[in-house]
Amino acid sequence: MITSVLLVGDTHILTWEAAHPELQRAVRSADIALHAGDWVGTQAVEGFRKQARRSVLVHGNSDPVELRQSLPYREVIEVDQIRIGLLHPAWGREEFPPDRLLPDFPPEDFGALDVICFGHLHETMDVEVDGMRFVNAGQGYPSFLVPGTLAWLRISGTELTVEIEEFAPAE
Repeated sequence: MITSVLLVGDTHILTWEAAHPELQRAVRSADIALHAGDWVGTQAVEGFRKQARRSVLVHGNSDPVELRQSLPYREVIEVDQIRIGLLHPAWGREEFPPDRLLPDFPPEDFGALDVICFGHLHETMDVEVDGMRFVNAGQGYPSFLVPGTLAWLRISGTELTVEIEEFAPAE
């Protein structure tokens, strides 16, 4: 059986109703919906949780204090035999190499991971560096010259495939 895991981040919305309808559809259809931070509004978090079958969320650097206090900085979940780390690197500024994320998941505290899903860059990424896969879903809303994007992780046992999807064209 294949488990569909949706990754989205950097939605920058105050309410879930403000999310693009295609993003809302994707959240409803996923077995597990991951959000890699930068929500901006508590009502957006509540709406995401209500629409998702199962959700795993972290906060981002643009989130207000109440969200940073109520959502973790990082999470680890296991789907079948794939271990996924999720975060929004608050220390990130300009583009950075993905392996800079590794110190946020020390193996002695989190165990071995297969993939790190993250937000912050607003650019899609699916790369492998030294055996670790790094996935960034891009930007969870369309804007000037940048489309709205998300990522699907399809997991079955130890097999993982990633598909980046544009759900809304740039405006």
